[in-house]
Amino acid sequence: MHGLNITLHEAPGRRAQAAAMTVMERAFDPAFGEAWTAAQLAGLVTMAGSWLTLAQLDGATLGFALVRSIFDESELLLLAVDPVWRRHAVGSALLDHSISIARIRGIKSMFLEVRADNPAVALYRKTGFEHVNTRPGYYRGDEGKLYDALSFRLEM
Repeated sequence: MHGLNITLHEAPGRRAQAAAMTVMERAFDPAFGEAWTAAQLAGLVTMAGSWLTLAQLDGATLGFALVRSIFDESELLLLAVDPVWRRHAVGSALLDHSISIARIRGIKSMFLEVRADNPAVALYRKTGFEHVNTRPGYYRGDEGKLYDALSFRLEM
């Protein structure tokens, strides 16, 4: 997307965290309870090996990615795009950037977990992530319906 700025925040301050929370509140359906609280986000971004990436256009935050790493492995903890900006390659840009940063840091594999019916599964597969495990009934929707969790791995 023309004009999209992808910015890495290795020690994200309040502004970067607030920008991510704005997207978080809009991007995650409350029916699944997947959104994090501001306190959860703040706790994770201060951990060594974590980084937050923001996608912004004209000062507005369209999406973010949150990754943590240890030794030569990383985990994509969250990838969120404001619903208005979905299907505009924002998620792909964030994912590609996260993978590039991981490679620069010598990371050999990236993991992620996602609800099986999440449309982002197609993006992960297209990017080269391979399905490695299924956790049946891992997520519980607000009506008590259970959803499988899919675990994916990308070998760098």
